[in-house]
Amino acid sequence: MALRLIIALLAAMVLAAPAHAKRETLRVAVAAPYLEMHTGPGRGYPVFHVVERGSSIEVLKQRTSWFQVRTERGLKGWVAGEQLAATLQADGAPLVLAGIGRSDADAWRREVGVSFGDFDGASSISLLAGWRSSRHLALELMASQLSGRYSDGWMAGGRLVHTPFPEWRLSPYLLLGTGVIHISPRASLVSTEDRTDQYAQAGIGLRAWLGRRFMFRAEYLGDVVFTSRDDNEEVEEWKAGFSVFF
Repeated sequence: MALRLIIALLAAMVLAAPAHAKRETLRVAVAAPYLEMHTGPGRGYPVFHVVERGSSIEVLKQRTSWFQVRTERGLKGWVAGEQLAATLQADGAPLVLAGIGRSDADAWRREVGVSFGDFDGASSISLLAGWRSSRHLALELMASQLSGRYSDGWMAGGRLVHTPFPEWRLSPYLLLGTGVIHISPRASLVSTEDRTDQYAQAGIGLRAWLGRRFMFRAEYLGDVVFTSRDDNEEVEEWKAGFSVFF
């Protein structure tokens, strides 16, 4: 029942997200005598163009404290955050950099993280490695160590993560995945063989940005374990932890 509810929520949120989400950009005017454009996001990249006072530029995306901009003539380059802070918005107010690029997750493609939680009464520790193909989609690999009262085990698999609203500071996301689970019962009076089965999962999560690269993540998942017996097992799982982009 829990798994079917999660799948229904996943379908509803995917349909609610715009099919062709157009990225909003910000246009500002240069207020300082000039603004230097570098070929890359760092002081080590050479300056190839200078934008004069009064000219308009468009802010495209952020990478750490550097911003990619586009001039009125279509030239693209990178500007240091302290220089961009000296620009003016359309209403004449100074530009406030806080929050710009927070949702620009595609500035960092890779993500690693650790989480702790509960898997059907057993404690779990999970490691995550992900690659973000766009602002909305990511592919993640997850490995978990399980430790219960009567058995231990591990899980390993992959999952597709969809983030309908990446620009929100508290951003929900949905996931579908599959993998392998191995259970080893602890020694008892009754001898029980180890089990290795395939599983499928669907889940919903929430991420909260703690900084430009760091986030807190919490997830609730419904897993179906395809056993060799006549009936499959439905398992509820939750976890929470932290991850970093780079």
